[in-house]
Amino acid sequence: MQTVVVGLSGGVDSSVAAYLLKQDGYNVIGIFMKNWHDESVTISDECPWIDDSQDALLVAQKLGIPFQTLDLSAEYKVKIVDYMFAEYEAGRTPNPDVLCNREIKFDVFLKAAEKLGADFVATGHYCRKDQAEGGEYRLLAGLDENKDQSYFLCQLTQYQLSKALFPIGNLQKSEVRKIASEQDLITADKKDSQGLCFIGKVKLPTFLQQQLLPKQGDIVELSEDLQQFTTYHSEVDRADYKRLAEPFVYTPAMGKKVGKHSGAHYFTIGQRKGLSVGGTPLPLFVIGTDVETNTIYTGQGDQHPGLNRLALFIAEKDIHWIREDFKLKNGERANYQVRIRYRQPLKEAVLIKETDGLYILFSENVTGISPGQFAAWYKADELIGSGIITH
Repeated sequence: MQTVVVGLSGGVDSSVAAYLLKQDGYNVIGIFMKNWHDESVTISDECPWIDDSQDALLVAQKLGIPFQTLDLSAEYKVKIVDYMFAEYEAGRTPNPDVLCNREIKFDVFLKAAEKLGADFVATGHYCRKDQAEGGEYRLLAGLDENKDQSYFLCQLTQYQLSKALFPIGNLQKSEVRKIASEQDLITADKKDSQGLCFIGKVKLPTFLQQQLLPKQGDIVELSEDLQQFTTYHSEVDRADYKRLAEPFVYTPAMGKKVGKHSGAHYFTIGQRKGLSVGGTPLPLFVIGTDVETNTIYTGQGDQHPGLNRLALFIAEKDIHWIREDFKLKNGERANYQVRIRYRQPLKEAVLIKETDGLYILFSENVTGISPGQFAAWYKADELIGSGIITH
């Protein structure tokens, strides 16, 4: 009998995953990952890990499977939290969830599971895996299009995929809740968790201010008729993808001061909330940040040309292929569908490999391209690779 360690989070998805695995005849062990309990940077009452741990224990008892808690908070702080602070401080937009899967759930947690003699680890992600004819493991989107979480796993390796099971990837969320209800699991009607546990109900800027001190700076509004916008959107040929992938560069002289902010490192491109500037015909969006001068650049409306670009660039060191057999060589290009954030509709694009890295040229403008985000490319419902956006 093969052994599977399930990451029981205290939510309905991992609870049902454990139930299904037991039904399939696996020897199932439930482990709750305790990732954060540093009261110096958040209010412990706002982090529900104690309640989640209790719910996970009750589910394990109901299913009749062994259960234990694994404290990964030290690893989590170094690999995820410190990374997140450093990225924001540098004016980039991190995705801790992607890193958590790569560095914690399918690395530190996987190694701990293997020490227990586990053949696999399982999670409640809405995604699927199978094998191609050549034996390569394929990461596929979950069948519930509204819950597909394959994007969060875009940095996994072939080895990590070989050890992973996703029992609910073929199900709709409604079916998962129905199963939980039929099995009288305490998590059946539990609301889905929002964001990372250690942030809890605290707003992200509030959490960041625990480590990144507030620093007042100017909010500058840019008009739509700047020369660089006009040139980019009307005169640059699509063949010049390197030019199209270059980020816009702003200076305070290009616009007018419309307000103050408490730190450029708290904001990200495409952000609308938190600016506290009113009186404009259209809502203001962040279209650029400069942590060196501590300036935020904004524009009116989500169609502002500074918010929309046709191309992006990923440096060589930040390119990751789940399917190594699809890896592009220098000078090669291929058509894929790409997204740059969770739940963003896939966009048609051409991937172009050069010696310095990977250029992604979209068929239409993409809103809110921000350094630090992960771009993930798909062929139909298979996630082929991903990379951290350089610019």
